Amino acid sequence: MDFNDTAEEAAYRADARAWLEANAPKGRIRDDEDPAGLKQAKAWQARKAAAGYSCITWPREWGGVGGANWQQQIFNQEEARFETPGNPFTIGLGMCLPTIMTSGAEADKQRFVGPAIRGEEIWCQLFSEPSGGSDVAASRTRAVRASDGSGDWIINGQKVWTSGAQYSDFGILICRTDPDVPKHKGLTMFWVDMHDKAIDVRPIHQMSGASGFNEVYFTDLRVKDTQRIGAVGDGWRVSLVTLMNERNSIGGGSGYHRQVMELASSVATLAGSGIKDAGLREKVADWYVRAEGLKYTRLRTQTALSRGQTPGPEASIGKLVTAPLMQDVANTAVELEDQFGIISDPSVAPLSAMFQQTLMSAPGMRIAGGTDEIMRNIIAERVLGLPQDVRVDKDVAFKDIPTGR
Repeated sequence: MDFNDTAEEAAYRADARAWLEANAPKGRIRDDEDPAGLKQAKAWQARKAAAGYSCITWPREWGGVGGANWQQQIFNQEEARFETPGNPFTIGLGMCLPTIMTSGAEADKQRFVGPAIRGEEIWCQLFSEPSGGSDVAASRTRAVRASDGSGDWIINGQKVWTSGAQYSDFGILICRTDPDVPKHKGLTMFWVDMHDKAIDVRPIHQMSGASGFNEVYFTDLRVKDTQRIGAVGDGWRVSLVTLMNERNSIGGGSGYHRQVMELASSVATLAGSGIKDAGLREKVADWYVRAEGLKYTRLRTQTALSRGQTPGPEASIGKLVTAPLMQDVANTAVELEDQFGIISDPSVAPLSAMFQQTLMSAPGMRIAGGTDEIMRNIIAERVLGLPQDVRVDKDVAFKDIPTGR
């Protein structure tokens, strides 16, 4: 396979780079959790959408340009060369809206897709629960029909580790609607208005100093049946599109090998030899190989998506490799910084403290979207064809599964 640009691809790359050079924001880029940073991100998203660089592959009727997958890839590569605002739209555009476009009602597609592309509305994903961990099918948040005959649903329960819930406008929510069937069969998905007073969002303070994750409580939340995504009881199948996109997103990170090389060339190291240290150069080479493998594995997933297929287990491979890679790179880089490694102030620490932040946030990436152990099971069973783990609850009604209490 030839990964060099064709003449058409090279021309598109040149146009994208020229647009970015003329339009990429200048000056300080703020964090998404800062209201000013959120404003910056929304403005940048709107600018990209107006120029046809947001969701390039999506159909024109939904606000995209009906472009090819290679165009999206090229723009992503070129945008990565610039310092741009954060992207609080990743979950919405990468996970939630594709789920609505696949399984949602026509009215929902008309209402939500365009504003999300333009950065006017932000979405979150409400799946994980305190008692369920990586097992989405173990959801205990209940949705029951309202007793007034309206057809509405009343939702009660709790979700946890919900990224961006504190500034999201909408979310997709997986609920237990039938406890009398096995756990994978009694789930239903809804979209919810995160500004509803029946929803309580409580940010979780992380060791990195950020508060990107949240606890979310639902107390007698009433939703219309028209807010249902997919058929009643079909929530597990619907959620697979979301989950595979989530793992692909988490598993698409950089190896940061270039930044480590830059760091090693400019600061003193514990070994005292900087970039000439053979052990460090060997590590950088290994990181580069893994990063390139991740890139091409991710392309396989995106090719499946561009063909309208459900992504396969390669998304789990990417996620399993990415999070430990981030930890390894960040730990080595912080050691290279010597006494500067204990400083997390971006105005003082080398490379704006990017490695300090990565080191503190990387452990969370080994949990988000499914733990390392879950990813290994998926790869073992679906890629290597090994026997499945014994699952004693597979054919048991959810209400009969022991809770351990």
